[in-house]
Amino acid sequence: MRIKFLLTVLFVSVIGFAQSAESVNDYKAVIVPLKYDFLKSDNQYRMATISKGNLTKAGFQAFYANEELPAELNDRCQLLYMDVRKDSGFLVTKLFVELKDCYGKVVYTSEVGKSKEKDYETAYRESLNMAFISVNGLHYKYSGKTIAPNPRAGMVTAAPVAVAAAARPSQPVATQVTPTPVADVADPNLLYAQPTDNGFQLIDKTPKVVMKLLKTSRPDSFIAIKDGVQGTLNAKDNQWFFEYYQNDKLVSEKVSVKF
Repeated sequence: MRIKFLLTVLFVSVIGFAQSAESVNDYKAVIVPLKYDFLKSDNQYRMATISKGNLTKAGFQAFYANEELPAELNDRCQLLYMDVRKDSGFLVTKLFVELKDCYGKVVYTSEVGKSKEKDYETAYRESLNMAFISVNGLHYKYSGKTIAPNPRAGMVTAAPVAVAAAARPSQPVATQVTPTPVADVADPNLLYAQPTDNGFQLIDKTPKVVMKLLKTSRPDSFIAIKDGVQGTLNAKDNQWFFEYYQNDKLVSEKVSVKF
């Protein structure tokens, strides 16, 4: 009975792994951030460089977050977004890789890479390379599948429309969806959006985090924080505007963003 139970668990684990690998194959490329949360500066210890190199070795197309993407990769929901997370451990450095979709949902989590090295640089590099062993094991190959948009993520709820339709059944109800502004790639002040757990962070070409965005119930509006000032980032007239109050007066700044 015990053997049968263990075989069942093993079978479920294999199926789960296969499904994870299959979902990764549905994405065209991976975006690599310049900085991870546990690091103090961009590409510290060359962690971003190591990440991109390992992804390329595993068969993925990989781009830094501040790189200009080819035209065929302009749809951000066809891409995966990499993150490296640090796990707690006494006298042991533990890192694992996460690949997320454009809504911040985790598509794949690697095995944990471990190192007992005392030097931070050596420990981080060794742990990351070990974590990528399981990523290589995915044997990634793009499937050519088109990722359908998630109707429940970052979109306006349809509940008000249903109420209006019930109140006035004889009149058609039209919904207005604000289009996402098209980024001007020639703008020297263009900011690039990196997905986070609750929204995005906007980085410049330095790269440096300029603004943090938190999702709201509307896809055309975010809670925005810049230099300690909290306001909102709103889409209007096919452009993004950072709006906040200063000395009781509303200030509106145009911001060029590539999502």
